[in-house]
Amino acid sequence: MQKLSLPKSNRVWRTYFYWLFWISIAFFTVYPTCNWVTNQRSDALGLYLSAELNIPFVPQFVWAYLSLYLLFLIPPVFLGHQRMNVLGRQLIAVTLFCGLVFLLLPTQLGFERAIPADPFYSALFANLFAIDLPHNMVPSLHVAFSTLILFTLLNDSRSGLAKAIFGAWLVLICASTIFVHQHHLLDVATGLLVAAFFYRVARKGEHHV
Repeated sequence: MQKLSLPKSNRVWRTYFYWLFWISIAFFTVYPTCNWVTNQRSDALGLYLSAELNIPFVPQFVWAYLSLYLLFLIPPVFLGHQRMNVLGRQLIAVTLFCGLVFLLLPTQLGFERAIPADPFYSALFANLFAIDLPHNMVPSLHVAFSTLILFTLLNDSRSGLAKAIFGAWLVLICASTIFVHQHHLLDVATGLLVAAFFYRVARKGEHHV
């Protein structure tokens, strides 16, 4: 079994922090602004099936949901600087595109948010709900980010075990967005489609560089 190469040069880390800075600027400018704007509107749509509201709330899935933030720490461990340049551009492009969709198609969550009785999870979800308003559902930016990072890791991995882990991780994150009642099925599907589109376009451009 071949192992993943682990580039750790200074150039890799410089590239990582460069894109982390600009991705943070893009996200913390676009997402909270769109959330605030939608919160002021009265025309937000509920794009979900009524049957979806019967999906149980499973607080333990929050760990898979929050693992997106761990994903942001992984690229410099497994990727070279050129791959991170591509991934950085993809993540910013997806952020801007989703922000535009949020403004043109305001949506709201159908699930009624409930704080778990468990003291530990109650504090965790209270903070999560306070930060992330129940708007801007379609497409799921959470899913789009996770998909872009994991697609890149899957593509660059030569290890069958690593591919299986990254694939399972993506499935868990997608499922978690629904089981912690942060998103609906359409949100997840469109998040996957948006990520796949930008991934494909960026990879095509990379081959012609």
